Amino acid sequence: MGKFSIVGLKIILAVILAGTFFVQLFMIPMIFIHESPSDGTEKFFQGSFLSYLFLAGLIIETCVYCVWKLATRVKRGTVFDPASLGYVTPIIIAFAVGALATLALGAIFAASTEIAPGVVLLVGGAGLLMIGISIIVLVLRQLLEQAAMTEAQAAELRTELGGVI
Repeated sequence: MGKFSIVGLKIILAVILAGTFFVQLFMIPMIFIHESPSDGTEKFFQGSFLSYLFLAGLIIETCVYCVWKLATRVKRGTVFDPASLGYVTPIIIAFAVGALATLALGAIFAASTEIAPGVVLLVGGAGLLMIGISIIVLVLRQLLEQAAMTEAQAAELRTELGGVI
């Protein structure tokens, strides 16, 4: 990755983080205050959805932080260090938690007669998509782990070769 691509990535991550903070700090409370459903069932669905939005924000913030740290490691040339794995694992966990929360939201929506079945299907599909992303990141983590081991072995061989010469 070149210098410009890392800077571009960090700009995009900063915009995503600012947008997520805005939604969590302003939009969700405004919806909660100004949209007060009269029915207890509607309050339950609104509370479930707003809680899901807040949790989604936390998941996005976790992923942005970890990707930012990994991009910094790429810039420094230390991405193949085993310490990089510590920034990949939270991404896997965040997507798994997000998938479970999305599937739970779909189950809550399925219990309602007011929410269209197509919406429930879309939410369930999003949950399955998040499970797939979590598995893909897990495979990439394993590849990073293998690359880190290869890098360590190469450094060891260089040291031995330097001792021989």
